[in-house]
Amino acid sequence: MEFCPKCGAVLIEKRKNFGCARCNYSAKGKVKLSSSEKIGEKKKIEVINQKDAETHPITAQECKKCKHPKSYFWTVQTRSGDEAETKFFKCVKCAYTWRDYR
Repeated sequence: MEFCPKCGAVLIEKRKNFGCARCNYSAKGKVKLSSSEKIGEKKKIEVINQKDAETHPITAQECKKCKHPKSYFWTVQTRSGDEAETKFFKCVKCAYTWRDYR
């Protein structure tokens, strides 16, 4: 891409040659147009194991199935907004999941 030496605008193609649209400058000869693109490497997508992805906090809630003393917990609003949210538990050892409606 070429620019006008007088005003700095981009030279556009006219009938026989290239010229400036602002100041009526005309380029003598042909204008070289070139474009380039730099392509970088793609980032690799990391795959996370489902067992490693557990990010819930741990509480001292005993598992109803295997009696392990610790479990993960999270809460979800399963009913209308004016009612209490439902607390879910998942055993750290056996992955048994249950809920508490209190």
